[in-house]
Amino acid sequence: MKIASEGRASILVALALCLGFSFLNIYLAALFGVVGLFLLWFYRDPEREAPNIEGAWVSPADGKVVEIERAYHPFTGEACKVGIFMSPLDVHVNRCPYDGDVAFLEYAPGKKWMAFEPKASELNERFYVGLDTKRGRAMVVQIAGFLARRISSTVNMGERLKRGDRIGMIKLGSKVDLYLPDGVNPVVKVGDRVKAGISIIGEDSFEEKA
Repeated sequence: MKIASEGRASILVALALCLGFSFLNIYLAALFGVVGLFLLWFYRDPEREAPNIEGAWVSPADGKVVEIERAYHPFTGEACKVGIFMSPLDVHVNRCPYDGDVAFLEYAPGKKWMAFEPKASELNERFYVGLDTKRGRAMVVQIAGFLARRISSTVNMGERLKRGDRIGMIKLGSKVDLYLPDGVNPVVKVGDRVKAGISIIGEDSFEEKA
């Protein structure tokens, strides 16, 4: 299984300590071995193939849908926001929901509230990735949680992304918000489980713009 590049250094350190302590202290060796196995599981980056369905928007994250509401951001204007909580056991690689050009990037420092709390979207450390799509402006917001200590984004301004492309990850429990353009309706409900790049989270409700 592919391992996300963000976790390779930590995994190597844990496994090296496991090997080193195997000659000195079997209990510490076992501890670092368990840590190494957990990190291997946490930083897994499975290959995903996005559905080839016209007008389908896919989930940007693995996890549980915890909110669907109207929200405002200067980049998107008022939009439908779908919030997805990622537990430490979920795959934490985030993916692009729809074809588009990266038109907005912004990092905002913040607090470490529990990621499933509604106020986390406004107060926690977060990173905004805004997209210009043929359906309008959309945005993915990576939000750090209580345990999360780092947000990693791998996209650049002006970059062309396709539906399902990797855009980064968040370490440990966290949340991702997706702002959908007007005319794209959510097809999930609160409590649903979704997978990044696979689960359809929204669908166009109008014909393709000329």
